[in-house]
Amino acid sequence: MPIKKTIKKEEKKVKEEKTTKQGKYFYAVGRRKTAIARVKLFLADASAQNNLLVNGRKFEEYFPISRMRDSAKAPLSQAGEGVRFNVEANVSGGGIRAQADAIKLGVARAMVVFNSELKKSLKGKGYLTRDPREVERKKPGLKKARKSPQWAKR
Repeated sequence: MPIKKTIKKEEKKVKEEKTTKQGKYFYAVGRRKTAIARVKLFLADASAQNNLLVNGRKFEEYFPISRMRDSAKAPLSQAGEGVRFNVEANVSGGGIRAQADAIKLGVARAMVVFNSELKKSLKGKGYLTRDPREVERKKPGLKKARKSPQWAKR
């Protein structure tokens, strides 16, 4: 005689909108070398400027070199007229340059979550491309990844 098993139907969980005190936000993660940036994009007023916070500090304070600031802010220029964002980023690992590039990738990915039509323009500019270059590991018998000990023929 066959045994009948009762199967419980699992209801699909609906994704909750992520909200904070500032309201709804769009979340994405960006990586570069060993740096990881967790980015939250908040919609701001059209008249406001793009405000950026990195690890709770002002953007200009965290990145003193203008080239790094411009690199991290670059995807925001593709948003279109009248669209402004407030950006909160938590960054860990890597150097300051890798962190700026990780924020750039995170902001670009969060913008695609906000509006999927931006994907083509961001991809064309190269903002959605993850740079795969990592540090090569040290090999046994060598001093570094490729540097070998001095060798004498005689």
